[in-house]
Amino acid sequence: MDIKKLAKDTILQEAESIKKLANYIDDDFENVVKLIYKSKGRVIVTGIGKSANIANKIVATLNSTGTPAIFMHAADAIHGDLGIIQDDDVVICISKSGNTPEIKVLVPLIKNKGNKLVGMVSSTDSFLGKNSDYVLKSTVDKEACPNNLAPTSSTTAQLVIGDALAVCLLEYRGFSSEDFAKFHPGGALGKKLYMRVSDLYKNNESPKVTISENVKKVIIEISSKRLGATAVLDDSETLLGIITDGDIRRMLQKNDSFEHLTAKDIMSKNPKTIDKDELAINAFQLMENNNITQLIVTSKNKYLGMVHIHDILKEGIV
Repeated sequence: MDIKKLAKDTILQEAESIKKLANYIDDDFENVVKLIYKSKGRVIVTGIGKSANIANKIVATLNSTGTPAIFMHAADAIHGDLGIIQDDDVVICISKSGNTPEIKVLVPLIKNKGNKLVGMVSSTDSFLGKNSDYVLKSTVDKEACPNNLAPTSSTTAQLVIGDALAVCLLEYRGFSSEDFAKFHPGGALGKKLYMRVSDLYKNNESPKVTISENVKKVIIEISSKRLGATAVLDDSETLLGIITDGDIRRMLQKNDSFEHLTAKDIMSKNPKTIDKDELAINAFQLMENNNITQLIVTSKNKYLGMVHIHDILKEGIV
């Protein structure tokens, strides 16, 4: 057996199945998006077997993108869990064949409750396909399984249709990155979306020297504040420049003696700055794009302090 060839064939077979799904996006799909958007209730997603696993993932995606959703196992539904469904809920039932015994029992019960039923099914001529108010076609020609038995291409298709539904609803709602952050406060993803420069620079000291300070005091300031740089200000605290470790090294290479030099002689003018209310990830990208390791933090052009690339890395944002 050629394992690598078999793996590649599986991927290509599923990719081809997914590509064909674009042909099945029709008026029913559009109407389902509008139905869910206008609904005052939740989306109840149900299925059995592998389709139930896909239903769980679709529920998680919907919840994280602003559409309240609940998973209901089809087998449990006909043994009491049907009470999950409330009057205004939209029910999505997922099944490849659309003819499993549990689905045949469940569908009439949902219809009797008066809820709108959306069938996500490969076979549109099935019991589920014929008895749904709307049909989301997840049709595949065959499974990637060599025996055309194990749910492979079909479950991938269900997953992709679910993602397309969630993305359309996300756009329809105008769901922003700020909204996304509210639902993802934990981990690196959450920090990228909500952590700001103001959360980081306050933990650091604020190195600064006046423009007339001698080089010795500049070196002491940089060394003691441990940020690899110091801001250069005038007597009215206006930002004039920055002196980094690199500036100090270049000064030593150019000069045999530096007792006569001041901060003004070695500073870099027009330093890169960032507002305290900017996202920390934006600070990282600015540092990365300019090949620097610290940024001067300001607010209304007033010097506040510095944020170092290590501050961002320590938070695990990148």
